[in-house]
Parts: sequence; C-alpha cells; structure tokens
Amino acid sequence: MVTDRQGLKSIPFPGASATLIRAGARRTSAMKFLFLVLDGMADRPVRELGRKTPLQAARTPNMDFLVSSGACGIADPVAPGVPPGSDVANMALLGYDPYEHYTGRGAFEALGAGLDLRPGDVAFRCNFATVDESGVVVDRRAGRISTEHASVLAQALREALEETDIGAETLFANTVQHRAVLVLRGEGLSRAVSGTDPKENGRPLKPCTPLDDSPEARRTAELVNKISELARRVLSEHPLNRELPKPANAILIRGAGVLPELKPLGELYGIRGACISAVALIKGVCRAAGLDVIEVPGATGSYDTDLDAKFSHALSALEGPYDLVFMHVKATDVASHDHDAGRKVWFLEEFDRALGRALGRLDLEETYVLLTADHTTSVRTGKHEGDPVPVVLAGPEVRIDDVRRFDEVSCSRGSLCRLRAIDLMPIVMNLLGRVERFGF
Repeated sequence: MVTDRQGLKSIPFPGASATLIRAGARRTSAMKFLFLVLDGMADRPVRELGRKTPLQAARTPNMDFLVSSGACGIADPVAPGVPPGSDVANMALLGYDPYEHYTGRGAFEALGAGLDLRPGDVAFRCNFATVDESGVVVDRRAGRISTEHASVLAQALREALEETDIGAETLFANTVQHRAVLVLRGEGLSRAVSGTDPKENGRPLKPCTPLDDSPEARRTAELVNKISELARRVLSEHPLNRELPKPANAILIRGAGVLPELKPLGELYGIRGACISAVALIKGVCRAAGLDVIEVPGATGSYDTDLDAKFSHALSALEGPYDLVFMHVKATDVASHDHDAGRKVWFLEEFDRALGRALGRLDLEETYVLLTADHTTSVRTGKHEGDPVPVVLAGPEVRIDDVRRFDEVSCSRGSLCRLRAIDLMPIVMNLLGRVERFGF
C-alpha cells in the first residue's frame, strides 16, 4: 500500500501471478502500460522564471503524485550532450537504437501521413514557406498556415506534378498546418541528398545536392530541384496566396529517408500497442514500430489540443484490446520554439490538470504509467538541446524512491539514476513480464 505525501488516495500495488507465454518469459495479462511523452518538455533554467526551468516553475500536483508513487531518473534521448531530432528521440523511447536503425526522417513523416512506402522509395519532410522574389526565405512556416489552406495548395501542387514529366512518380500530401511530405518512387533513387531548407529565415533557398558520387544521388537531387522550382511557380500563381498575410509560395524539402527495418514491438514483446498523436512524424515512428494509430478529434498538435479527448481515447484503448498506448503531446515543444516561457508553464499546468482527471479513471493496480519528454527544447534558443530529460515510472511493483517533485533536477536524484532512453521500454516490459531471461 502506497500513500502519497499529501495524504491523498492510497494505492495498493499488489504483485500479480505470472503465466508462461513462451520459454523464459512471463505474462501478466491484465497489466497495461500508458507511455506519456511531452514533446520538448525538458528545458534549461530561464531568466524570466527566476532561473527555474518551466517544469520547476509550474504547479504540477498530479505529476508530483506520480512521482510520490514511483521511481524517477533522467534519460539521455540518444547520448549525453547529443541534441536529438524528434524522430530519433521517439525511436529511442520505443526501444530502438537510432545509431543502428535510423534511415532518415522523411520516411517517418510519410508513414505518419498515411502513405504506404515501398522499398526503394525516398521520402522527404516538407514545409510550406514564404519566400520573396529573389528566393530568400521570409518565413519557414508561412505564418503557420492553417491545415485547411495548406490542403488547398497541396491539391494544386499534386495536380501540377501529375501533369508534369518530372522523371519519377511523386506523392505529395500535407499533414498539419505548414507540414507536408513528398515521396519519390522509381528506379535509381537515393536518400544521400541534401535539403533545400536554409534552416533560418533571411537566407535563400538552397539547391539540393548529392551527398555522394553515385548516379542515384545525382538523379535524386535533380528531381528534387525540379519539384522545388515547379512548386514555387504553381504556388506563387495560386489565388489563395493573394489572400494570405504570408503566402505559402514555396516548399522546403529536407530529411530524405527510406523505409526503416524495425522489428515490431508486437514481435519483440508479444504486446498490442497503439499511438495517439497529432504529429505525422510521431505517427510514422509508431507505425514503423508496429503500433496502431488512433485518431482523436480535437488533437491539434498545438496549444488548443483537446487533452481530455486524448486521455479518454488512451484509457479506452487500454480498457479494450491494447496493452500499450504511446500518447504524445506536442505543445510544450511549440512553446519553446516560440521562445514563450510563460506559455510553456501554462501548458504544463493544463496538462497536469488533464492528467489528474485521467488518474481518477485509471486503475494503477493494473497499469504502469511512464511520463517523460522526448528531448530538451530550450525556450531561450528555441532549439533541441543535448540535455537529459526527467522520467517517472509508477505502477505495480515499482520500487518507490524518495523523489517528490517532477522536474529535471529532482528526478536526477531518483533510483532509476541516469540512463539511456532506449532502456526505458525494456524496463517496463520486464515489469510486465514480457522479457525473456538471458542465460540459464
């Protein structure tokens, strides 16, 4: 029996009997796993917050309740001091070593957009962007164009690609707001090409160049440059862009990737899992890992996302056929990219309230809950940083430590210590009796 430090609800964590599902492995069929990931939640001390991180400044009694009922630590998404992309960070959280399995971001974006990739396809992530007449990027996100407007422009570009002999089959789809994906399909393609994104406003579009001397890379770069030029012409002439304050008159093409070879989590651990996210990239990573994607009305990937709806769908999935639900929330990362410390604190508190409502429905005698971030995103720099992220794991048979506050510093004193993100999934699967014994 565990009681939190404020004398709130007492939660018994009984052991559960195990039954064999294969040689050397145990299974407790009723045990479930809710994996909560707040994108870019971890941060560095912020001057306007009195040298506290947003997590330290926020009031998060429900996250703290999980801490008082669990074990804490800090995790390096990839390796100490290495700033990770969201793709490799979430791969690692699902237990896949990015250094071994990563084949480029574009493939995950395409999978997340619902496109089925084939071997040999090369996929790219794209942004609708605003450029001036000389090709200098004014806004890399076209004023965060609405998904509705982006869909109209995407259709126009698709029609133009169908009518133009590019030299390969193309698939183009927008996802959320300014984001989109491009797939090249045909013989003799390579992901060894650069992107057209200058990565900063005020710089000109870059030509796509081959990254090796292969004819496949040279051909792929030529195709990308043709598409980039076609997109500028088609989008600049589109009547919708005359109405937008920041016209989406170009696309930035980057992150070339091919279909990764990942053994699904179902094969690794004998589980059925689902993903809840508004972000195509995260959906794609989860699809590659064999998780089903649950679409949630009101999940926007921004500050107005419906957190209660996301939690409701997650808990319903766990009450139903799923053993694992990976629930990803984007807005904490958006706040850091916007350099808005106050908004990040506000959203952390909004999430905490929604978590509290969800905990009232969750049976912690039969469910493990792991809360963490995929990476650190600094409010000051607006970039992903290589700092570790806080972790709390609560549920049956967790060895409860003495940490009482969920933040980057407090969690570093916990019993999980400092570990790699790829170690988190095996730790929980062991608790669920899903890991085979090593040796005799």
